[in-house]
Amino acid sequence: MHAYCIEGGYPIKGTIRASGNKNAALPCIAAALLTDEPVLLRNIPDIEDVQVMLAVYRALGGQVHATSPNEYCMSLGNITTSEIPEEYARKIRASILFTGPLLARTGKAMLPPPGGDVIGRRRLDTHFLVLTELGATVTGNGAFTFTAPALQGADIFLDETSVTATENALMAAVLAAGETILTNAASEPHVQDLCRMLVSMGARIQGIGSNILIIQGVKRLSGCEFTIGIDFMEVGSFIGLAAATRGELTIQGPLLRDLRPAKIAFGKLGITWEHEDTAVYVPPEQTLRVNCDMGGMIPKIDDAPWPGFPPDLMSIVTVVATQVTGTVLVHEKLFESRMFFVDKLIAMGARIVLCDPHRAVVSGPTTLSGAELHSPDVRAGMAMVIAAMCAQGNSIIRNVYQIERGYENLALRLSSLGGRIHRMG
Repeated sequence: MHAYCIEGGYPIKGTIRASGNKNAALPCIAAALLTDEPVLLRNIPDIEDVQVMLAVYRALGGQVHATSPNEYCMSLGNITTSEIPEEYARKIRASILFTGPLLARTGKAMLPPPGGDVIGRRRLDTHFLVLTELGATVTGNGAFTFTAPALQGADIFLDETSVTATENALMAAVLAAGETILTNAASEPHVQDLCRMLVSMGARIQGIGSNILIIQGVKRLSGCEFTIGIDFMEVGSFIGLAAATRGELTIQGPLLRDLRPAKIAFGKLGITWEHEDTAVYVPPEQTLRVNCDMGGMIPKIDDAPWPGFPPDLMSIVTVVATQVTGTVLVHEKLFESRMFFVDKLIAMGARIVLCDPHRAVVSGPTTLSGAELHSPDVRAGMAMVIAAMCAQGNSIIRNVYQIERGYENLALRLSSLGGRIHRMG
């Protein structure tokens, strides 16, 4: 099993280019299933989750060719099976994103239980809701079979603002007969990317970027060339790393509009950055101090569906807060197990009170000590990397497979910035 060996106490410094958005790449790969013409996807991050999704596409009968770094040409004339292989489904929750396209193309989809991060209960009910509203029938318990001889547009209210359920509904609805209205839809930048890709294939979608999407079904979609947007989760992680290590970093690629929620949340920790054109500059030696609310009250950093602060950055702000003067309440509202990784930070010397599965009070700054750690999921794993790079002494992080599901060539890229990080195994 691979691991990272990290010697802490060295500020990062330099320039790095942001990777393509993992959470846009995965549904866009699934969307390539909606046409029998070639699809060229650019700016695809070289991460484990992408490789698993491409493997599913191949297993369904598709051909995939890497035409250049981070670029793939995909083609699938005739789908040879409607069954998503269990070996891939259990590796990645995003395997469920093939359900909508399979129903639209073949009228059937067989889904084993999807895997992914263990960060709490991650219900599938909203997927079932949107697909049954479009005319599908679902049978099974654990493994599911979806059938829909003909999808029909519908007026659908999502019972939660689920990103993947919104994406599944979009991919099914674009080839359904008639009009579909999705209310309480997710509107994250990666959902917008999927919408723009579908439009470039000939889909008719209104309301992109809002929580009400109107889709006029079409009979077929064509191939396309599409470039995935920048991964603002990765950008937020690197901003946090630079600030926590007192480093200096330029990140090329991010769009200012995608960073506005993060700028408010990081600002509560005294972290600032400059933004010019398509680059972010994090200055060195920032005065990291909690900015209290009016009346000197302890501030709260909490997550919310877009355009709120992304839940995927909650682990990052938690570890960064250990290096900031003052006290802050971190409130992770969506997943009841995401905050459990703070036990490892406490063992390293962090002053954190875990109030309940969703809330933690962090007081800093504290000097962290190197430790042996185990990554439970993508974002907590990256938080552990930040903690290890701040700590005194050496740390070993195991199960880095989880981290590399979301961060491209992380050890190599951080080494190029002066981080003392080595990938073992």
